[in-house]
Order: sequence, then structure tokens, then C-alpha cells
Amino acid sequence: MTERGQIYKCKTCGNVVEVLDNGVGELVCCNQPMTLLDAQTEGDKAAKHVPVVEVDGSAVFVKVGELQHPMEEEHSIRFIELIVGDERLIEELEPGELPEATFIVDEKVLAENDIVVREYCNLHGLWEN
Repeated sequence: MTERGQIYKCKTCGNVVEVLDNGVGELVCCNQPMTLLDAQTEGDKAAKHVPVVEVDGSAVFVKVGELQHPMEEEHSIRFIELIVGDERLIEELEPGELPEATFIVDEKVLAENDIVVREYCNLHGLWEN
């Protein structure tokens, strides 16, 4: 059973997918079941991975980690995702860019809902604030 918002990774080829709708099937890639990623929030790598969030009116500014995360081809943040109520906004990142994003969200939606931010590091997995 898959649930909306879950993120899976293929151990063979590295494909990463996010579930958009609940389903009863199993996600398979390269003829093997994909691995469900659990979001990490602490540990020895948290300082470079846990998203830091600032809200100013309707702007939600996110930077990855208290310490600057590398943004190299072999080690980088691939996306930052903001979840507020039913809204899911995602910013895809490329090596060489800063590991940060700014999202614009209706202030009423921000006031009425919790903010969850996740990011995906190609080497260290899924992280959440």
C-alpha cells in the first residue's frame, strides 16, 4: 500500500519517485521493489541536511542545513519540498546552485496549517524539519 507523499528509491538505478495518490500496488523498478525512504530529522549529518525555515508574510524561505551543504555533481540536494495543508510545492535543484528555495503561499493557508519541509540529498537521503 502506498500513501500520498511517500518517497521511494530504487536501489539498483537510483530512481526516486513521490507518490501522488494512495494506491494498493507495490512500486517496482529494475524488477525489484522500491525502498520507502523515511525522513531523517537528527543525527551526525543533521547540521548540513535538516531544512531551516523562515516565514515572512506569504514568503517561505528554506535553506538546507545550518551549515552549507555541498552542491557538487556527485553530492548535492536534488529537491526541496514545502508541504502546507493540501499544498505541495517543490523546487528542483542542480549542482552549482545554492541549496535553498523561496516559496510563495497564501498567508491564510500558512496561518491555518503546519509547515513541513523536506529535502533529498542524493547521498544521505530524505530529511525533514
